[in-house]
Amino acid sequence: MDLSHGQPFFPPISIHQGSKEDYADSEVIVITAGAGQKPGETRLQLLQKNASIVESIMDDIVEQDSNAVIVVVANPVDILTKVALEHSGWKREQVIGSGTVLDTSRFRYLLSQHFDVDVRNVHAYILGEHGDSEVAAWSMAHLAGLPIEEYVKRYKDSETWPAIQKELEQEVRDSAYHIIDYKGATYFAIGMALNRIVGSILQRQRSLLTVSVKLDGEYGMDDVCMSVPCIVSDGGVRRILEADLTNEELMGLRKSGKVLHDALDELGR
Repeated sequence: MDLSHGQPFFPPISIHQGSKEDYADSEVIVITAGAGQKPGETRLQLLQKNASIVESIMDDIVEQDSNAVIVVVANPVDILTKVALEHSGWKREQVIGSGTVLDTSRFRYLLSQHFDVDVRNVHAYILGEHGDSEVAAWSMAHLAGLPIEEYVKRYKDSETWPAIQKELEQEVRDSAYHIIDYKGATYFAIGMALNRIVGSILQRQRSLLTVSVKLDGEYGMDDVCMSVPCIVSDGGVRRILEADLTNEELMGLRKSGKVLHDALDELGR
């Protein structure tokens, strides 16, 4: 109802409560469903509950012989993307998670504020888990065509830069906690990030996005879903890009992968 009441303000579109039969001819299906943690409930109990929810949804989708791209947004997104992928038996390109698309947006925003540059001229990426073990890929960061390190040498105090880097990384990690503390949950920015992902799929944009996808040898990791640079278009992930990360970044990414593997082991996956 809330969405429908806003229809005078945007182009005509049909908003309605659907049924599982609608999965049959969908191009994109977004999974946001998940339970909140109850008092006294452990993290593992919550994870098991949400895994069951995702599996139930995937059963309905598979039953309808759907050929949609699945975009998992429910948290923990990397774990639930892996659950959805394994339960469906579909190819990895077709079942992806929102991953660190929002974290990357936060990173770019903070860099733009620090350097006082239009955010659209900042290109930087957060990789790995959508969570505390995520990795800021500084070696991939560019500002107005210059590598960040080079920009700092020319226009900023390079001696204080290492400390500022750590502060910015931590601010990205803590952003969601602050917003949840202030207003209960994140709404707007994740909605915009999701719109970006779905738009790239439906409009065949071939955009470079850090979605969560199952790795099969890329970056030296296997059998785990995490965020890396991907070309996203119709059909889901067209290509996984293997960037030339520094040894420190690569170690951080593999540490992030271990965090996710440990969580999957705990879940019995």
